[in-house]
Amino acid sequence: MTYSIAQAAERSGLSIDTLRYYERIGLVDPPARDSGGRRSYSDDDLSWLEFLTKLRTTGMPIRMMREYAQLRHKGLATAGRRKQLLHEHRTDVRQRIAELQACLAILDYKITNYAEIEAKMAGETLVQEVSA
Repeated sequence: MTYSIAQAAERSGLSIDTLRYYERIGLVDPPARDSGGRRSYSDDDLSWLEFLTKLRTTGMPIRMMREYAQLRHKGLATAGRRKQLLHEHRTDVRQRIAELQACLAILDYKITNYAEIEAKMAGETLVQEVSA
């Protein structure tokens, strides 16, 4: 199946401008063109866009994504380097997750603390109202 740039943008969650940018910097191969000269994306193109989106979501720099894309074009001989890039990035992602979990623990502590303060204040207010 083929998709227009608007359909590819909608399905990938990327903007049309981002698709064109990715094409311009070499992250995405120039898609096929239809008889009218308009970009025509394939299911394989959309799968690649989904992978790129995952890499961006996890914080991979564009520079590394470009290296990965260039290596991909060179075929299986580059599998080792591509694997190494993903290993390095996975280490960074795991460190980021650990940092976020520590931040989440602090937020949970603060929320619990404020809930206890509110409960205590509500109890004091109730005692004052009953005493009055």
